[in-house]
Amino acid sequence: MTDATLLAPAAAAHRHGDMPISARIIEQASSFLPLLLMAVLALGTWWLVKNTPLADAPQVDEPLKHEPDYQMSHFIVRRFAPDGRMRAQIEGDTMRHYPDTDTLEIDNVRVRAIAPDGHVTIASARTALSNGDGSEIQLQGGAHIVRESLDGEDPVDFRGEFLHAFLNTERVRSHLPVTVTRGSTEVHADAMDYDNVERVVQLKGRVTASFPPAVRDGTK
Repeated sequence: MTDATLLAPAAAAHRHGDMPISARIIEQASSFLPLLLMAVLALGTWWLVKNTPLADAPQVDEPLKHEPDYQMSHFIVRRFAPDGRMRAQIEGDTMRHYPDTDTLEIDNVRVRAIAPDGHVTIASARTALSNGDGSEIQLQGGAHIVRESLDGEDPVDFRGEFLHAFLNTERVRSHLPVTVTRGSTEVHADAMDYDNVERVVQLKGRVTASFPPAVRDGTK
């Protein structure tokens, strides 16, 4: 073994002893840097594996909030029967759809519905709440429904602050005061259930009515 070999470690130690403390700290830190980078990469890989959803894992649906998922302004929506005839037309200033209840909220609603026998019903209100297919509408604020005349019949007129219209079964209900007018006859009631198919109207609570004067035949 040569003298040069024996002196090499001592020379290296002497050189390290001559290095400033800051330089030695940097050198030692730089030696740990690759390990630190490997640890960070390993931690990142573990996080990705842990948080990546499995393909076969069951999907948990978040509960829907009562917030509109879409909105329309100055719209017209039409429903058609299987034979292509229009059954109902709904229009208004603004419509908002709520996915949690599948309902439509409409401002300044106007409705035109056509029954299979050709009867036309017109409805309007300041606001309305409709189910998804438009077959059931709750009219609120200045609610007005008119069943137009057909074959010489007098039209039937409903007015109130709340009217619940069922277009498929041709019914109108209200738990609030209403006024029903047909021809010259006007009826006021605290609540009402009208079935046009059965031609039956149930008036509830306090009921008052005014009728046209009887027509005299001119005999004494």
